[in-house]
Amino acid sequence: MTRRPSPSTPPWASIASLGVSIERGIPSATSRPDGDAIAAADTPFMDDFKRDGSKTAQGYTELEASSLAVGLPEGLMGNSEVGHLNIGAGRVVWQDVVRIDLTVKNGEMGANEEVQKTLQRAVDGNGRLHLLGLVSDGGVHSKNTHLYALLEAAKAKGVPHVFVHFFGDGRDTDPKSTVKYLQELIDKTKEIGVGQVATVVGRYYAMDRDKRWERVTIALNGLVLGEGEATEDPVATVKQRYEKGETDEFLKPIIIGGSETRIKDGDTLFFFNYRSDRVREITQLLGDQDRSPVPDFPYPKDIQITTMTQYKTDFNFPVAFPPQHMGNVLAEWLSKQGAKQSHVAETEKYAHVTFFFNGGVEKQFEGEERELIPSPKVATYDLQPPMSAQAVADRLVERIADGKYEFVMNNFAPPDMVGHTGVLKAAIQGVGATDAAIGTVFEACKKHGYVLFVTADHGNAEEMIDEKGDPKTSHTTNKVPFVMANAPANFSLKKEGGVLGDVAPTILDVMGLEIPKEMSGHSLLVRN
Repeated sequence: MTRRPSPSTPPWASIASLGVSIERGIPSATSRPDGDAIAAADTPFMDDFKRDGSKTAQGYTELEASSLAVGLPEGLMGNSEVGHLNIGAGRVVWQDVVRIDLTVKNGEMGANEEVQKTLQRAVDGNGRLHLLGLVSDGGVHSKNTHLYALLEAAKAKGVPHVFVHFFGDGRDTDPKSTVKYLQELIDKTKEIGVGQVATVVGRYYAMDRDKRWERVTIALNGLVLGEGEATEDPVATVKQRYEKGETDEFLKPIIIGGSETRIKDGDTLFFFNYRSDRVREITQLLGDQDRSPVPDFPYPKDIQITTMTQYKTDFNFPVAFPPQHMGNVLAEWLSKQGAKQSHVAETEKYAHVTFFFNGGVEKQFEGEERELIPSPKVATYDLQPPMSAQAVADRLVERIADGKYEFVMNNFAPPDMVGHTGVLKAAIQGVGATDAAIGTVFEACKKHGYVLFVTADHGNAEEMIDEKGDPKTSHTTNKVPFVMANAPANFSLKKEGGVLGDVAPTILDVMGLEIPKEMSGHSLLVRN
């Protein structure tokens, strides 16, 4: 929603108040027509916005909102949190796993600064490196390919002794799959020419997150003291455990190599899990961040721990892949320009227009106001498909009419939240209610001279039935619309190549504001 340019006003005020309405996806060629709640709904405003030669919208294009385009693993559908991060940040916000995957794919794990330092410390010290983490291809907490890349880097660096402490999965993988991953790891160590399995222990003990310190102590007893079942054939031992009813998650420590392979004074450790929540406790204790829960354990002295990602903000470990810098997101940058802004959503999407839109930080910038509209109190939203879309629109209209906000943004929840119920009829109603709410906002934009932008964080309601004919409740990998309406007649949008990270630069361009260097997205604005 943007005021039309006036020569007497500064650039950012002349094309000033923006309304960003978050909506839904575009059906793909493989979408079932009978499951498309978007096509089935009455949507006169969005239909006109995307029509060639539209009288209401000066720009219409479609944006990638999934997979690598928003920093997710290839082929993965988008989600609300990631979508709002990308939209608000004006850049591709890379998920940790993708950054690591790309490093591995490019053969650059050994070039990572903190990985280099870790390997060098081991070489310069006592020659002993320990790699610890969940070994599977479940992809939730870790990836075995990351471990293999670390082994290759250690081989290239000439680290004499590399010990792998294998945390069994069984939750994100089959409960009896450790034998497969263990054999694969053993084969890899032989192929690469470095490394030996030192410990096998289930995640129930090594990766507790509920302050069950007695569980973590069992893992530590194995890793440091060698307490557990000694074996020289861990694959056979795990198979024997299976026969006794023990599964991967609950594997008590299995010790390979005796005392020599334990964590000792002066050793160097690298934890390769990229998800932080389940390795905080064990690193907290080993790394002497707070040993009060287990104060009397004989911890090894003078060890160094490096972690794959930041496990906790107040941990002082070196981090191989620190959090992506999120400075000068759209809300912050507008605040620095002195622009006032209003963020409005109902309960279900309030965190998305505040925390996630603002770069994943719980910070309200100067000049930013937030308003929460209660979501309906129903068991499931198919019982009230419009949700609070109209109430959100009405509040937005009030803020536009106030005339004091340069940027106004909101989220309309029904296409996503009702889409998740899998009830097609309800989703159709929710989409129709959302279009009507967009229409309400659009009329206010015309009345008060604001430019309206409409986009979506991901797809959902356009695919309500899967290929088997069953209800589909998940997100999609489809593109999403990006509309610019009530803009100057000579404005339009580029038709190809856009991603969600291009939304914020486009908005700033329309406002006549400089795009900060931190925003790696590109403006899609075309001035004819």
